[in-house]
Amino acid sequence: ELGWPESIPYLDRPPSPLQFYREWVSPNKPCIIRNAISHWPALKKWTSAYLREVVGPKVVSVAVTPNGYADAVFQDRFVMPEERQMPFMDFLDIVEKKVTSPSVFYVQKQCSNLTEEFPELVCDVQPDIPWMSEALGKKPDAVNFWLGESAAVTSLHKDHYENLYCVVSGEKYFLLHPPSDRPFIPYELYQPATYHVSEDGSFEIVDEKTAEKVPWIPLDPLNPDLELYPEYAQAKPLQCTVKAGEMLYLPSLWFHHVQQSHGCIAVNYWYDMEYDIKYSYYQLLDCLTK
Repeated sequence: ELGWPESIPYLDRPPSPLQFYREWVSPNKPCIIRNAISHWPALKKWTSAYLREVVGPKVVSVAVTPNGYADAVFQDRFVMPEERQMPFMDFLDIVEKKVTSPSVFYVQKQCSNLTEEFPELVCDVQPDIPWMSEALGKKPDAVNFWLGESAAVTSLHKDHYENLYCVVSGEKYFLLHPPSDRPFIPYELYQPATYHVSEDGSFEIVDEKTAEKVPWIPLDPLNPDLELYPEYAQAKPLQCTVKAGEMLYLPSLWFHHVQQSHGCIAVNYWYDMEYDIKYSYYQLLDCLTK
C-alpha cells in the first residue's frame, strides 16, 4: 500500500548523485545496480591464490560459531560469535575445505575491517563510492570485507546506515522487509552472551553478565513460527540474489536476513543515515508497536 515494489528493481548503470538521492535514498527504496563496480580490479584479482599471497600469514579476526549464526537469538540468549584471531591463510584452508572443522567460520567483523585489517586490499576496490558520497554529502563511516562459508547466516535485523553492498565473487541471498513491516516483526529483550570454545572443541554459551539486555528479532523469516508470531503472516518479504559484479542499495532501517554461496566475497559501504522526519516516523511506529 505504501508503494513498495513486488521485486527489487535493477539499474543498468550507476545513476547521477542527484538522481540517486531523488529516486532511491529519499523515498527509502532498494535497488540492485549493475556495472557500478565493473572497473574494480578486485573482480578479477581476488582469487584464493591472490588473497593468500597478499594477506596470507597476517592474523585477522574471524567469527566462529557452532551453527553459522553469529549475533542471533539462541537458547533465549542473544549470542555473539567467538572472535578468533588466526592467520588468514588458515582461514582460507577451512573455506577451501583443505582442513575440516565442525565449526562455521566467517570474516564478518564490521568496524571498517577492510581498512583496519585488510588495508592491502583497499587499492583493488575504492575507499568510497563517489556518486554516493556526493549524493549524501559525506564519506562512509565504515567499509567492510566479508568472506565465509555457505553455512554462515546473518539473522534478521536492521541498521541505521545507507548500505551499498557489493558482491565481488559468488552470490548473496537477501530477504528484505521495509520499515513499515515493523508492526509484524517481533522484538524481545535478550541477555547477551558469547560462544566460547572449550578445550575439547565444544562450544559453551557464556553470559555477558554486566551488559544490558539486547533487543533482537527471534524469528527466522525462512521458517517462521506463525503460531508463536502470527502477526508475521501480514509481513511482505522481498527476496533477491545479488551476483558477482552487482551492488545492492539497502536503505537505512530496512530489515534484512542474509545468506551466501560458499566462499562468497563482498565489500559494503556504510553511510550514516539522516536522522530526519523519516527516522521520527519510524520511531513513532516502533513505539506504537510496543
